[in-house]
Amino acid sequence: MSKHNINTIIADDSKSIRIVLDTLLNQLGIEDITHCNSGRDALTVINAQPLYYQLVFVDLNMPEMDGMELIRHLGNQGFKGSVVIISGMEERVINLASEVARQHKVHLIGNIIKPINIDELQHTLTKFHYFNEHLSSPQASLSKSELELAINEQRIIPYYQPKVDSQKNQVHSIEVLVRIDNPGQGSNILPSRFINCAEDHDLIDTITVQLLTKSIKDFKELQQELGSSLTLAFNLSPLQLEDLATPKRLDSFFKQHDIRPEEIVIEVTEELALQTPNQLETLNRLRIWGYGIALDDFGTGFTNVTQLKQLPFSEIKIDRSFITNIQHDHFSQIIVKTLVDISKKYNVELVAEGIESYEEYLYLKNLNTPMLLQGYLISKPKQKNELIRWYHNWKKMSEAAAEN
Repeated sequence: MSKHNINTIIADDSKSIRIVLDTLLNQLGIEDITHCNSGRDALTVINAQPLYYQLVFVDLNMPEMDGMELIRHLGNQGFKGSVVIISGMEERVINLASEVARQHKVHLIGNIIKPINIDELQHTLTKFHYFNEHLSSPQASLSKSELELAINEQRIIPYYQPKVDSQKNQVHSIEVLVRIDNPGQGSNILPSRFINCAEDHDLIDTITVQLLTKSIKDFKELQQELGSSLTLAFNLSPLQLEDLATPKRLDSFFKQHDIRPEEIVIEVTEELALQTPNQLETLNRLRIWGYGIALDDFGTGFTNVTQLKQLPFSEIKIDRSFITNIQHDHFSQIIVKTLVDISKKYNVELVAEGIESYEEYLYLKNLNTPMLLQGYLISKPKQKNELIRWYHNWKKMSEAAAEN
């Protein structure tokens, strides 16, 4: 396999476990591995190079400093990497370990049960790469002048990705994803290349208005085709949430276009948008006025179960790092099961993001609990006419499957 530049620590008091894990990681292309026989040793190594290590495998039961204490110290020091527990733990212990990690702002991405299996290790590394996508810097960002030109030329365009009910196979809602039309240059420009520029130069509201104006026009036609109960979801940035005037502007915009609050879901990213009183006040006001509020990318930030019960979310979107290979990943299964219980108790819609394989789809569908499914397996983001064509094909397939 190809080599991956992942600077890794194995913290386990068992030399044999360290050797086995080292060998398996080598087979998966990871060679920069440091061995530590206790939590204290691992902490000393990380403290010497705080930004160097990206991935830490940690046993829970170690002398001098155990795994939970190491996790606590890593959180207190603002460790930016990911942590994987290597220990055979029962479900309640995994739940508690995950909660403790979130409380201390540590990204716990998995639990590998001993004896270590290479397939499970591969699944964990896949989750690590998906998680790191949220932290990576955008490539080749547009300049302010390029972005202003795109806005002036009305090249901000909406793409739509459906969320499908896992039990009814019906399209429940569509998410609006912003693109910049790039005629003559092949593919459209993705938001990772221009959102930061828009925020830096006070253009984010202008982009949002142009996007929503076009989306609302499409939405009325999409409701006629896909069903009148269809809802429309879109993202707000942390800067927009920080502005206490945002709710009034949005509400005025939707009223002007004859759109009811219950037809709209506002998505906010867990990692960035729950940090200040203003952001929370904005969310609460929108929820009071009847708008749906979705917590996007759950798992990339540090929202814990207690906060989920307190914050005004009507929808929780589980990040794809917890959905990928979920049929094989006991840790992700427990996280999703916990969220299912919360969604039932607090009447919150649950959305599984990033479904790319039939096995993932089948596992979630077989949970026999209402859940929305979203991902490339179901549909890639599409423009309006393509989405309508996709929907009619999906409907025929669903009806045929129901008859068999």
